[in-house]
Amino acid sequence: MSKNLLLVVITLTAIIVSAIINKEKTALGLRKGMKMLITLLPQFLILLVLVSIFFALVPQKTLLSFLIEHAGWFGILAASIIGSVTLIPAPIAYPLTDLLIQEDLPLTIPAVFITTLMMVGILTLPVEKAYFGFTLAILRNILFFVGALIIGLLVGVII
Repeated sequence: MSKNLLLVVITLTAIIVSAIINKEKTALGLRKGMKMLITLLPQFLILLVLVSIFFALVPQKTLLSFLIEHAGWFGILAASIIGSVTLIPAPIAYPLTDLLIQEDLPLTIPAVFITTLMMVGILTLPVEKAYFGFTLAILRNILFFVGALIIGLLVGVII
């Protein structure tokens, strides 16, 4: 059974159990969920378009070659900015980071890149703003950016 099918089966089972326990609350929860989906769908579509345009204009090989050419403090800063701005799924991000490691770059650069990639979300900021509010979304991204730099520097020092 594929993971997606398993997730669908678990979700449907949970909805059925919930409906057996309390039909009204289940219906209310489903209505609220659909309303939230409809509200956020335009922002997700805009995000998808922005990411698609970014990857069309800046291929992954270009990102890799840029980071490989600029090792040192500029490379760390570049990796943190690129990681913060790009939106790459984990199954692509991990092999991409492995390629950076194989290029014998200082481990700080791949560590900062993957950490900002997973923790900071400039492109997802509009969606975060809708959920958390502008101030909290900005504060979260700033703190995670600083945290990612600290993590990357610690990796570079320790390993």
